[in-house]
Amino acid sequence: MADDLGDEWWENQPAGAASSPGASGGEGGGDTEMTQQETAPGPVLSKKVKPPKECFLIQPKETNEDATKTRKRKKKKITDILAKSEPKPGTPEDLQKLMKDYYSSSRSVIELEELTLPDSCFLKANDLTHSLSSYLKEVCPKWVKLRKSHSEKKSVLMLIICGSAIRAVELIRSMTAFKGDSKVMKLFAKHIKVQEQVKLLEKRVVHLGVGTPGRIKELIKQGGLHLNPLKFLIFDWNWRDQKLRRMMDIPEIRKEVFELLEMGVLSLCKTESLKLGLF
Repeated sequence: MADDLGDEWWENQPAGAASSPGASGGEGGGDTEMTQQETAPGPVLSKKVKPPKECFLIQPKETNEDATKTRKRKKKKITDILAKSEPKPGTPEDLQKLMKDYYSSSRSVIELEELTLPDSCFLKANDLTHSLSSYLKEVCPKWVKLRKSHSEKKSVLMLIICGSAIRAVELIRSMTAFKGDSKVMKLFAKHIKVQEQVKLLEKRVVHLGVGTPGRIKELIKQGGLHLNPLKFLIFDWNWRDQKLRRMMDIPEIRKEVFELLEMGVLSLCKTESLKLGLF
């Protein structure tokens, strides 16, 4: 009976209580051993080397604003437009329109109407088939007679106006067949002082003057050139430079031409003593 109670008592005790002190001590030693195994450094694992990633540059998308800026940069130049267009001969209407456009901001309507020139003061315009000599022969058939009767110094019978000194020299060379024995004078600023030109005009009779509007203006201001005997004023209108610009396409030249016209040329045209030609 006592043995049965003892067995029952042992069976009802928890597992920890049933262990003997010696067993508890043994389990404590086991925990220490396990702690040492857990804290003991293990072999160091080598880190996996990741393969290098490829980099791709993504181009930014062009916005509408960028496209507009690009279009602005690629704005067509006058040379591009003229290169693709067929050359058209100048007409008296072209000169009249340019003159009105130039003065439109500074003149009244009545003053602009006063600038209008009669058709009778214009010579036949060059149709782009003429050389300078052939054109002058057509518009000035009585040139030889006029030249022989001209004896007034400080004046010329004909002025040919162009955009540069180099072009003036080219024109003088190209009019050999027309000028004959006529005395021709270069009226531009390159390598020639205005005082020297004034002295030459005072010393001898000159029939033809070829030059730039700026220097011709200066000669008139200084009294070295009188316009009253002038019979013909020819503009080198249709010729184009390397940039495909005509003389009147250049703002500086255009300004000087109109200033020259107001120095007595327009009044002579209205009295029909002076004829204008567009070569």
